[in-house]
Amino acid sequence: MPTQADKTRVFRQLHERPGLFVMPNPWDVGSARMLESLGFEAVATTSSGFAFSQGRHDYQMGRDAVLAHCRTLVAATSVPVSADLENGFGDEPQTVAETIRLASETGLAGGSIEDSTGPPVSSIYDQAIAVERIRAAAETVRSLPVPFVLTARCENYLHQRPDLSDTIRRLQAYQDAGADVLYAPALKNPEDIATLVRSVDRPVNVLMGMPGMNLSVAQLAAMGVKRITLGSALARAAFGAFLHAAREIRDKGTFGFSDEAAPSREINELLR
Repeated sequence: MPTQADKTRVFRQLHERPGLFVMPNPWDVGSARMLESLGFEAVATTSSGFAFSQGRHDYQMGRDAVLAHCRTLVAATSVPVSADLENGFGDEPQTVAETIRLASETGLAGGSIEDSTGPPVSSIYDQAIAVERIRAAAETVRSLPVPFVLTARCENYLHQRPDLSDTIRRLQAYQDAGADVLYAPALKNPEDIATLVRSVDRPVNVLMGMPGMNLSVAQLAAMGVKRITLGSALARAAFGAFLHAAREIRDKGTFGFSDEAAPSREINELLR
């Protein structure tokens, strides 16, 4: 099994080489191992996918449970794992810094920090405090014994604030504060994505798998996007198939869903 240093080196190389890479989001060990077997070079956790698998809502798992989940995925795969670290599990910059330190200790190759407060009444942090939070995370990254790829997220578009200018200003400030990768989830318009990529000098992550986003890998690569993640999309696809099957049984008393189910042989082969 590769060491954490090996995985982080590979992860950085993925961001430095030409072209784009897709980093899908497993929600448990089985899905992580299958994605690795399918040839994906890195994976990322999904806070909501993990929460759903535990019968909870997103943002209800807490730092200890999330980091334990990260440690389990890291141990189960030989590819780099990056984590959805939500807002760092606290408002204060020192809390974010501590989260980054603890995340690195799980063996993660990287992780993301959001600029929103999280529930119960989620809002976007003022830019000044948001920048201090990223700066504290970046300073901790520089002090770690093993490298760590820090992604800074601007949550404007997930909070019904479709302000491209403010999003770019924030991501430029996070870049200056030390972020390695920049990410504005739910940014959908191709022209807006291309404008963001041109406006920063760090790799840009784009979220796919949301309704209304029909751009291809080739189209995003042509815009200069470096990385694609899927958030909870794969988990929701799996749960969607499960619900469809369960409702067919309940409502129709039939079992046609099994014709579309993955054969046990195929799953066993992927988990070898």
